[in-house]
Amino acid sequence: MERKTYKIDVSDRSPGRVATEVVNLLRGKNKPDFVYNEDKGSFVEIENIKNLKFTGKKLDQKKYYKYSGYPGGLKEKVMGDVFKENPGEVLKKAVYKMLPKNKLRKEMIKRLSFKS
Repeated sequence: MERKTYKIDVSDRSPGRVATEVVNLLRGKNKPDFVYNEDKGSFVEIENIKNLKFTGKKLDQKKYYKYSGYPGGLKEKVMGDVFKENPGEVLKKAVYKMLPKNKLRKEMIKRLSFKS
């Protein structure tokens, strides 16, 4: 099977809209021989990730949670801080949550890469 590489420029685009487009390419839903139980997706390269457009107060109000499993182990980060540290992480989290929750998800997310 031959996998194509798609390059997407995300300047002035919303992260949710970009994430849905990326998920369809990673899953292979744009191909005529798409099957749910096979991983026939393509590689996706994201360009100009620092120029994403956020609407409203998402950078200040949206939070990402992480739980260690221990009492008092719930940690949270604001989206703005995550975007400053690593802009690609915001889009990667959105794409990861949109992918199907099965054994193919880890392999699909590996084909997503970012270029500055």
